[in-house]
Formats: sequence, structure tokens, C-alpha cells
Amino acid sequence: MSSAESALPPARPEQPAQRSRTLHDLVELLSSMRFAIALFVAICIAAIVGTVVKQREPLNNYVNQFGPFWSELLGRIDLYTIYSAWWFLLMLVFLVVSTSLCIARNTPKIVADLKSYKENIREQSLQAFPHKALGELAMPAEAALQKVSELLGAEGWKAKAQMRDRGTMVAARKGAANKIGYLAAHSSIVLICLGGLLDGDLLVRGLMFVQGKSVYSGGGLVSEVKAEHRLPASSPSYRGNLMVPEGGRAATAILSMTDGVVLQDLPFDVELKKFIVEFYETGAPKLFASEIVIRDHATGATREATVKVNEPVIHDGVAIYQSSFDDGGSQLKLRALPMGSSAEPFMLEGVVGASTSLSNGAEKLGLEFTGLRVINVENMSGATTSGADVRKVDLAESLDKHLGSGAKAPGDKSLRNVGPSVSYKLRDAAGQAREFNNYMVPVELDGQRVYLAGVRDTPAEAFRYLRIPVDAEGGIDGWHRLRQALADPARRAAAAERYAAAASPASNPAMKPQLQATALRALNLFAGAEGVRPGDVPPSAGWGGLPALSTFIEKEVPEAERNRVSEVLLRILNGSLYELHKLNLERAGKPAPAGDAATQNFMTQAVLALSDSMFYPAPVLLELDEFKQIQASVFQVARAPGQKLVYLGAVLLIVGVFAMLYVRERRLWIWLEPTAPGQTRVRMALSCTRQMLDTDAEFARLSQALLNPEEEKKAT
Repeated sequence: MSSAESALPPARPEQPAQRSRTLHDLVELLSSMRFAIALFVAICIAAIVGTVVKQREPLNNYVNQFGPFWSELLGRIDLYTIYSAWWFLLMLVFLVVSTSLCIARNTPKIVADLKSYKENIREQSLQAFPHKALGELAMPAEAALQKVSELLGAEGWKAKAQMRDRGTMVAARKGAANKIGYLAAHSSIVLICLGGLLDGDLLVRGLMFVQGKSVYSGGGLVSEVKAEHRLPASSPSYRGNLMVPEGGRAATAILSMTDGVVLQDLPFDVELKKFIVEFYETGAPKLFASEIVIRDHATGATREATVKVNEPVIHDGVAIYQSSFDDGGSQLKLRALPMGSSAEPFMLEGVVGASTSLSNGAEKLGLEFTGLRVINVENMSGATTSGADVRKVDLAESLDKHLGSGAKAPGDKSLRNVGPSVSYKLRDAAGQAREFNNYMVPVELDGQRVYLAGVRDTPAEAFRYLRIPVDAEGGIDGWHRLRQALADPARRAAAAERYAAAASPASNPAMKPQLQATALRALNLFAGAEGVRPGDVPPSAGWGGLPALSTFIEKEVPEAERNRVSEVLLRILNGSLYELHKLNLERAGKPAPAGDAATQNFMTQAVLALSDSMFYPAPVLLELDEFKQIQASVFQVARAPGQKLVYLGAVLLIVGVFAMLYVRERRLWIWLEPTAPGQTRVRMALSCTRQMLDTDAEFARLSQALLNPEEEKKAT
């Protein structure tokens, strides 16, 4: 080697060739079947999770279901909004790319195979096929070729003949649609995924990025939302909700995003003329539809239409679906009953969806009217007559009945509409809110007509109901006056005195002061006005109601005497409350109560309701007096350019699967070789993509028809 050659630097591998190899490997991976199947399985698993876990629910629901730690962790990986999560959309994109590359790689091979009849095959190779036949035809080669052509044409085979020195090779093909089915099925996956991407959040977020729009996470009126949170009417793709009250109109849809909402201006107004709803006996909606008027912004033209479930109306490329219905701002008139004070009831007016404030002395509460339900169907199968006396109530068992179920009972179902109800929230200065649900008319439960006043602390809980008995006049005032009297020390003392006078035997007048003191102590404990022991500060020690009496007995009475003392104390309490009830009627100028079973039932339920009312977490109870219902229809408006792609993909998927499963590609070769004047040797072979019994029968029929036509005629 010369010195010049030894001075050359060592050779380095070519970088472009390495990059080309890396790109080739990446394309091979993306277009491989194992990669596509892995993506498809991952998407299916994500879809199953999205079906099991309810999507786009309030965060509190997930906290109650999974706990604080797991709910936050699952939220970080977007399991509550799977179908718009970035990783789910990314998997769809990769599936589209993988399937497209697979189609691009195999389409030239399939097209070339469809064009090729493989007529160049050697005649000796026909001996290797599982389906083969050999015979002689007593006719020249030209006549044999004519016969073969007629037979294949009659059977639907496409054939091509190749003339050779020693004979003629006829290559035929049938069932070529099997290969087309492969392309159709794979193309359908691409079209369906593209349609999903076009109609999902991906395109909307892309438009927001290009147009400089942002998600809105605040509250308030739709008209007050600024332009940077609104998409123009010309947006090519969106899917949102539009709520329109009866007699009102709307032109702005709300698009829910993972971190807020975006408003979508529509190219038209939707006015709701009338909302129609019909119910089953169970209270579930049977039919709901909307009679609407659409007013186009560009032309000013109007059209009337009726939107029903599964019967949308299409206008300017936007589909209007009947999604659900809601309250459109019903007008309410309520009667507020102060709890535990001598204040008189007062009237309130409000609108569903609006709010006002209530003052509880120094405390101010926000009152939010959340809903009005005109029809409430409940199970009344457990409504049986009960003549229980409150004096026989076990104090321990009474705690289990505290603010219990409103109407549900075990046994066979007996569904009945129990009338309208109103729901509202009371929110304190710290922002904490409780939800209330009160029925307008009384419901018969356990043989007693009662008003139901429900309360719950969180939306995840069921309502706990306060059962207030109906008085002799069919209203709630009798019980409410008794509740106010119980909070008045003077009237408690008067009732205790009257009870002692009525219950003390004439032969032992010395019992009256002791009995009066016991009755007053029972009333004070029941009213929560004093603690169990001297120095206790109610309500921390004396809760009020039956629990206060239970605590008193547990702390002051030996265990062996508790049952007897409990029964005596409840008798005294029942008698004292009855005297308090009579005292109220006298002050109101009403006749004394009759000592019958109806009065006994009223007092039994009244004592339980008074006990529960000590735990009622509101200073007032709102009774629905009048209402004017205004319905609202909730529409889903969608402009879905990917919908046609999805429909086309579905058609191609059906065609492709059908072609691949039910169409078999068969190839047939027939070698015609002259052996003597007027004699032609025939060699046949058949190949099929799937071996089936029909293939054997088909080849046998073809060979019989060509080589032994007389035998075939006899068999026929």
C-alpha cells in the first residue's frame, strides 16, 4: 500500500443509508398487522372503560365512587372524558396511519394479482395440486378449447388462454371479490376513524387554536360570555346542547370540553312553540317532542318543524335532535314556615333557575330554586294502616326512623302519582349547600296522610324525608303551630301544668307538683331547651327530640330500670304534647280535638315528626303553594362532516366482511395437449383459498362435465 493510501481517513458508514434503514423499519412496524391489532385492542379496552365509567359527571360523583385519591388519579389520565382524551385520539390517529400504510403496501400486490390469471404455470406443476384430473377428449385441440371456453363461461369463470408449442394452457379465475373485501374492510377502519376524529373534539380544538379561542370555565348568562369563548356559525364540525324554553328562542349551543365549555353560535334561531310529553304509569317519559320554528339568519326565512326522538330535523347542514327536556323557568309561589320560632309564616315567589336570599337573624342564606316536578310516581305498596301509640315507641328503635325514606317500601310495587314537588338549595356564607325536595300535596303512608319534606347533603345521597302529619283541616298548620308552641317556654310550662292537673289522682294531690316538674323536664328535653345534666349547654349535650330523652335515660337511669322509665316518660311526653295541642287550638279559637283514632294517629306521627324536626338543617320549611309550569326542550345540535365517512365506512365494512367470509377465490388451470389426430389430452387442477366440501363438489362437477359429459347427463 502506498503512503498516499495509508494517509486516507478510515471510512465511515453512510448516514443517509442509516436514516433510510430506520425509516424503513418504522414504516414496517406501523404497517404491520401486530401493531394494528395491538392498537385496536387498546382502543376496545378504552371504549369498555368509557362505557363502565360514566363520562362527564360532576367531580363530586367520582369522589364519592372512587375516593379522593383514586378519583384525582383517574381524572389526571382523563378516564372521565375518554373519548376526547389526547391519548385516545392519538391511538385513533396511529390506527389510521397503520391501516393506511397496510393498504398502501398491499394494494399494488392485490391489484397485480387481480389482473394476473397465472397462465404461465408449467403443465407439470398441475400434478402437485390436491384437486386434479386427467382425461382424453375425442376431438381436435381447437374443438376442445372451444368446449372448455363454453363450459367456463356458463359456470361464471373468467379465463385466459396461452398458446404453447405443445398445447394450450387455459387459466381461469372465480371469486376475485375476496381480495376486494380485504381492501374494503381495511378502508372501512380508516374511514370510521377519520369520521370519529372529524366529529370529535380534535377538530374543534384545532379551530380554537387557529382562531385564538379559549375554554370558558365561569358562570352567568350565555349572552354575557365574551367573543374569545365563542366559535363562529361557519364552524365545520361541532356537537353541543341547546336548551329552549316554551315561548323562547335560542341560537347558541354549549359544547362541553374537559376543562369547561365553548359556545357555538348557530346560523339560525330555534323557537319552541310547544313541548309535548307523555308518561308511562311508572313515571318514565313515553314520548316527548317539540314543535319548533327555525329562523334562518342569512335569509330571514322561517320554517316550522316537529322534532322527535330519533327523528331529527336538518337545517343548513345542522342536525337538530330531541335530546331531553328540562324546566324552562317555572314560576313558583311558596309558603315559608319558620322552624322553632314564633315568627308567622310568610310568602315567597321565585323562578326555577333563579336565586334569592333569606335572613336568619345575623345569618344570611342563599335560596336557589333548582327544579319543579309536576309528576312524581312512587311505590306505595307498603302503605298499611298502623295504630301505634307513641307511648309504646322504643327510644332506641326510634333513632332508626329519623328522617327516613319518603315512600319506598319492600314488597310488590304499587305505583301511584303523588303530585308535584319543588326542589331548592340553601347555601350558607361559606358556600356549603344542602338540597331540599318538598311535595305539594300529602301522601298516605302507613295509614296516615303526611307531607314529605326531603333533605340531602350531597347529590350522591338519597333524600331523607321528614313526615309531617295532616291536621284535621287537611293542612300542615296544625303541626307547625305545635312546633312553634314547643319552642315557647311559657306554653311548655302551661301544657305541663295542665297535664299534671289532668293526670294527678284526686286521692293524692301531692303528686301534682312532681308530675308537673317531670312533664316540664320531658318537654324541655324534647324541645332541646336544656341539657341532660345541670350545666349542659344544648344542643351539644341535649340534642332535642327522642334522642335527648334516650340520652337522659342512659345517663340518669340504672340499666335495669330503663325500659320501665322509658315507657313512663314517653307516656308523660305524649300526654303533655296532647295538652299543648289542645292549648294551641284554644288560642286559635278552634274546637277541641276529638279523642278518637284519627287524633291518636295524628299525635303519634306528630311526635315523631317533631323529634325529626330537631335535626332539620334549615331555619324554614318551604311549602309549595302555587306554580306555573314552563317546560324547556333540550336539543342536541350537530354539524358532522365525518358522518358520511362513518356511514360509508360501515357499508364498506359490511361488504368487506361479507366478501372475505363468504366469497372464495378459486383458480382453475386446464392443459390441452394434442396426442393424436382427433385426440386431445386434458389435465385439470384447481386451487382455492379455503378448503371446503363445496370445493370438492365443484371440481368434481367441472371435471365430469368436461371429461365425461355422457356420465354427467345420466347423473342429471
